[in-house]
Amino acid sequence: MARKRARAPRRTSASQPLRFAHPFFTTTPISQRPVHPKFGQRLTDYIKGNLETIPAPKRPPLMTLSDIIGATATQEIQNTSSVSFHAVGDTGRSADSPQGYVAEAMAKDFKDVSKPAECPAFFFHLGDVIYGHDKVQSYRREFYEPYVHYPGKIIAIPGNHDGETFPGSDPTTLQAFQANFCAPSQSVPTIAGTIFRQTMNQPAVYWQLNAPFVDIVGLYSNAAENPGFISGQIPGQAQKTWLIGCLRKIKAQRNAGVCKALVFASHHPPYSVGGHSGSSDMLADIDDACNQAGIMPDLYLSGHSHSYQRYSRQLNFGGRSLNIPYIVAGTGGINDQTVPQATGQVTSDSNGQHTYLQSYRGYGYLLVQATKQGLTVNFNAVDEQTRQIASGVDHVTINVCQK
Repeated sequence: MARKRARAPRRTSASQPLRFAHPFFTTTPISQRPVHPKFGQRLTDYIKGNLETIPAPKRPPLMTLSDIIGATATQEIQNTSSVSFHAVGDTGRSADSPQGYVAEAMAKDFKDVSKPAECPAFFFHLGDVIYGHDKVQSYRREFYEPYVHYPGKIIAIPGNHDGETFPGSDPTTLQAFQANFCAPSQSVPTIAGTIFRQTMNQPAVYWQLNAPFVDIVGLYSNAAENPGFISGQIPGQAQKTWLIGCLRKIKAQRNAGVCKALVFASHHPPYSVGGHSGSSDMLADIDDACNQAGIMPDLYLSGHSHSYQRYSRQLNFGGRSLNIPYIVAGTGGINDQTVPQATGQVTSDSNGQHTYLQSYRGYGYLLVQATKQGLTVNFNAVDEQTRQIASGVDHVTINVCQK
């Protein structure tokens, strides 16, 4: 007797394959699109449903410069009337790569270690420390070895690749990042081997650093390739609620006459035209926190796009006209990306108006200096072939307390 053939399942309209890889490849305006039961109306709806939870702070997300480099060194810096630090993101390579060349270049800014107060106070990594799977094991080759000769302490916010998960090797979001940057104490980890570099003991993956002449607010913009989010159904509201409270305290200090520069940082950039697009929804979320607290940043730093880009955002806030620099510095060593030339292009959108002022494809780092008057930011390029440093490829000065 012939074997009865199984009947193929009948296709319904709901199970028909999509014409394109996702249902959002369409020119239909968002407001006119049908709501897909699983995916929503736009790609960001889908992304929001696939973010990672944010690990709860180990303690209140506030640290001082003394927590990082000690009280004596902090007082010495205070006495010089200025503090400087390095900043760049997107590394994840090795010592024998552009990452290592940038690290060597930054180390040269420690010109006279007999005068430590005049050296950069720390290196602020803007995220994407490690790429790919097996992050715990990758820290030796992609972090401790490239910075073996960099003498400064390194603090960080996580990037999307730091937060991504892989079944089997990285099942928990930010596990490796927290082990190396949010450790219980500053101590040399086993993975570092004979390299003497201590872990950092940040209180959380988002934080405020209270330093002489500057407050830095570091935010975690989650694990999506693009765009970034600081809050939402899965990440929750804890980070944004904390941000509002943090900014209100800084605003109260300014009202009381204590005026310091205010720097924001997130891995995903609010503005970008190279490698990745900007995160307008994230910017609107951060703006909402700023509006509730009554204060805006004086400078915004990001990585994510593997290039250098500088924008000036023009807006009216609190009865004042502001021009805030938004800088993308994803030039720490991972493969560089093409970036359109900046010629002063002006863009207006739902978040106001911004001007695209400078761009650079290649590698390099920021050297930021804060004083009582404000901030100066220099972008120093590092040639991949010669390892030569081109200082001051871009430069911006930001007056703070005179506004």
